[in-house]
Amino acid sequence: MAPRPFPRRHYRDPIAPVADALWIAARAGRALGVARGRRISPELRERLMLAVTEVNGCRYCSWAHTRAALAAGVSDEEVRQLVGGEIGGAPEAERPALIYAQHWASQDARPEPEARARVVELYGEERVRDFELAMRLIRVGNLWGNTLDWALYWLSWGRWGT
Repeated sequence: MAPRPFPRRHYRDPIAPVADALWIAARAGRALGVARGRRISPELRERLMLAVTEVNGCRYCSWAHTRAALAAGVSDEEVRQLVGGEIGGAPEAERPALIYAQHWASQDARPEPEARARVVELYGEERVRDFELAMRLIRVGNLWGNTLDWALYWLSWGRWGT
């Protein structure tokens, strides 16, 4: 009997990771600015990444970005909430961005235009592009990690990768 379907988001198409890599490569300078904390604060970047990771369910990214968030100064309690999908402990000014990050991830990086318009109205187009770049970076990591787990899951008949 084959293992039951793998529940987490992962790459299902061999072209998708290439498309993601090309999208990021086309924005390499901006991506470095986001990764190094020059375009958005390290705390907000990690909050966004944990919000997206919670939706996508990548255990590797959850572990790594929990550590990164704590190192960036996000409190233990807030990290616990974010890992659990709650944003109530985040600074109030950042909560709309985190709600958007959850929506963005749940829509597989294709948010509803109205949702994006609302967040652009609050933060401005440039800032939202930076948010989306941080979210795309972690999405790629999430999908790679989950794809690795998917391969382990299927190769082991459901014993590994969960």
